[in-house]
Amino acid sequence: MKSKKPLKLDGRVGEGGGQLVRIACGLAAVTSQHIRIEHVRGNRERQRGGGLKAQHVSAIQWLVEATGAEVEGLAVGSQTVEFRPSLPPTALERRKFEIVTGSSASSTLLIFQAIFPFLLFAGNESGDPIELEIHGGTNVSFSLSYEYLDQVLLPTLQDKFNIRVERQLKKRSWAQGPLVKGSIWLKFQPLLLGQTLKIQEPWDRPITDADFKLAQIDVSMLVPIALRESLQKALASDLDRLFPSVDINFVVYEDGGHDARMYTLLVARSETGLRWGCDYLYDRSRKKKTPESLSSEISRKVCRDLFQEITLRGVVDEHLQDQLIVFQALAEGRTSFPRADEPPDIGTESGVSDDVGGLEVSLEKMKKNKTHEPFGEGSMHTTTARWVASELLPTVQWFNRGSICDGAGVSFT
Repeated sequence: MKSKKPLKLDGRVGEGGGQLVRIACGLAAVTSQHIRIEHVRGNRERQRGGGLKAQHVSAIQWLVEATGAEVEGLAVGSQTVEFRPSLPPTALERRKFEIVTGSSASSTLLIFQAIFPFLLFAGNESGDPIELEIHGGTNVSFSLSYEYLDQVLLPTLQDKFNIRVERQLKKRSWAQGPLVKGSIWLKFQPLLLGQTLKIQEPWDRPITDADFKLAQIDVSMLVPIALRESLQKALASDLDRLFPSVDINFVVYEDGGHDARMYTLLVARSETGLRWGCDYLYDRSRKKKTPESLSSEISRKVCRDLFQEITLRGVVDEHLQDQLIVFQALAEGRTSFPRADEPPDIGTESGVSDDVGGLEVSLEKMKKNKTHEPFGEGSMHTTTARWVASELLPTVQWFNRGSICDGAGVSFT
């Protein structure tokens, strides 16, 4: 490594897992910054083992090659990784890429999250699209699923930032049952040279009751055939009880192909286009459980989670909030995706006050946040994401417990 001192990050801070590594390396690649992460995944030593995992190595290795970077410590289990990219996104000449992970348990979705910001700024003079195929897991623990990407994250990026991504699940792969690599395919138009990422609606658009009036709930069921009928019945009953008069659409039925493979996703959609996703990748023993009792257990968990999410009256769900942080930080101008930690006070018969518990913010109430450590509202993943993004993009400013962001306005010519 060259002598210039890197930006040092402690991998034990905040969430202390792989998210910190993905965001740091992804933004370092975009901005050509030299970084060093110590105590990689330091908060995971007792739970799932610290250090780099195969999926982190795959993502960083791709970024190394794309940016002509120098790298140290790039190996599974490594506690320290140093990354020094030298080429900006616009130096990327190829338009088609294939990434093959070292393990079928490596999440294709998390690898995509790590490299997508770099690719988003890799526009060329011809305006050519980029195609990407990633081989690995599509429904694995501690990761978003392909269904969540397809039904929640990517539609939101399109609605809010005009980021349009074609996608296809080419082959599904699970962490449960026989291990076989799956793959996803994506195609998108990177930003044009000189173009910045911009929000598509006013950041301070009033939040009203209409935002939380549900138009429909979409259900995806990936379960053994023997469980399908009982789970559909349980979900229909629980959703009707919690969300009366809301249309329930079963949009994905698929046999998991193994008794241990059970995944359910609920996506609530409001009349104004907001989305909230709650899912459950079942990871408990099913011994001595009848299809009816197992279905009831799964349904109660995912339906209760969705009800609690909607009750918070945030404009995003818990996971979507942290996944949008990077795009907020990179974008030009002001963005806001508030999600309170507690339900707002009830102000009307509908249970939502006109200003949604104070989420509507005026300039007079703006309070700038300190960014030297994880901060603001939301989950530990969200607060950590804000901190890491602020370290890599120091011109970003956050206000009102991280609910409002003035982005860096990154662009390349």
